[in-house]
Amino acid sequence: MDHLFQFVTNHPFLIGTFVLLLALLLRLQSNRSGRTVGAQELVNLVNHSGAVILDVREPKEYEDGHIVDAINIPQNAIESRLSELNDFKDKPVIVVCKMGQSAGITGTALHKAGFQQVRRLSGGMAEWRNQNLPVVKGRSRSTNKPKAKDKTKDKPKDKKS
Repeated sequence: MDHLFQFVTNHPFLIGTFVLLLALLLRLQSNRSGRTVGAQELVNLVNHSGAVILDVREPKEYEDGHIVDAINIPQNAIESRLSELNDFKDKPVIVVCKMGQSAGITGTALHKAGFQQVRRLSGGMAEWRNQNLPVVKGRSRSTNKPKAKDKTKDKPKDKKS
């Protein structure tokens, strides 16, 4: 430990440069993956800015409880399913994961794909549940769309005289 203190005191410029580069790297990574938002800010973004919630957990975790109207695309499938989100490039997209740590990977992928308003839910679904906010169980409407009804069956048939 004495050697560490001696090194730090003998090389202040080197240590200062290291700390500065580390801070810049962390800031750059944070900007790429989207800034974090709390649960209240997520609600405000959805209600006032039409934000889209992207849940990147596995389908089983998603079905056990998710935020209302969240779209489920597992993190390992995000690259192949980005086209499903193209309609939302001009809206805020909030990435939700289990604990708030792995959403950054998806945020970076979205940012590279042209999404400019990417954000991450701080603490993920764990924090959402800790605040006793509402969750929906089962599959979302977006992943369980009903089949289009055949309109010709409902129309009365013309009687021929």
